Amino acid sequence: MLNLRVDIDSNSGFCFGVIYAIEMAEEILNEKGKLFCLGDIVHNDEEVKRLQKKGLQIIDHEQLSRLYNEQVLIRAHGEPPSTYELAMHNNLELIDASCPVVLKLQNRIKSSFDKQEKIYIYGKHGHAEVMGLLGQTNQEAVVFQDINELDIESLPSRITLYSQTTKSTDKFYEIKSILEERGIEVNSNDTICRQVSNRDEELRNYARQFDKIVFVSGSKSSNGKVLYNVCKETNPSTFFVSNPDELKAEWFSANDTVGICGATSTPMWLMEEVKQRLEHIS
Repeated sequence: MLNLRVDIDSNSGFCFGVIYAIEMAEEILNEKGKLFCLGDIVHNDEEVKRLQKKGLQIIDHEQLSRLYNEQVLIRAHGEPPSTYELAMHNNLELIDASCPVVLKLQNRIKSSFDKQEKIYIYGKHGHAEVMGLLGQTNQEAVVFQDINELDIESLPSRITLYSQTTKSTDKFYEIKSILEERGIEVNSNDTICRQVSNRDEELRNYARQFDKIVFVSGSKSSNGKVLYNVCKETNPSTFFVSNPDELKAEWFSANDTVGICGATSTPMWLMEEVKQRLEHIS
């Protein structure tokens, strides 16, 4: 036995948007034993598997178009207007668990679009939340995940800048600053979720306290990738796992202190399982 001293970060785990979506799903599943969900309810395979055992059925937009007279959950990431139009046409009852922060952002982007502003969105190409945001602009907004993607010389003299809610606050303001230095007037809208952005500093403080850090996250989680890198920068002895089976004994030395933390899409029960495995590792 390596006799590891293991702790779980109390600030890690689901954000309130994910908690809201999963609670809505579980309430219906407990009552009916069946519920369709448009896309993974959360970017964590282990949590999705748990809910699938309860009767959750994950579908994509193509499958949605062939579905009639059913209940469908809209996850925290939100959806574009076209999804709601299709639901009306197919007589689908939408259980809308869109995160309030995302809905507020959608409304602000729609308002900017109605005013014919030139909208640029700092976000991940193809991400579910970003697709919902693009839908507010009839697909006309420009999405970029790195400022190098933009030909700054050809940009309009005035733009309206938004961000996916889970992006880095520092990076958002760095982009704004670079654009303004190049003479572009930027109407910036900081719509980043503070429950997510505040995790950066919390995690840095947490990661400093331990010999080793185990970061638990689904591989699909954008937020997980960002927060893992925050830990890794602070404590180079940081290891990424999606489940307890990915832990390796050679990462640790006898009597190490080990901190466990995770993304806003990582369930606490999964971090508990990782902790139990670590406490018995040899």
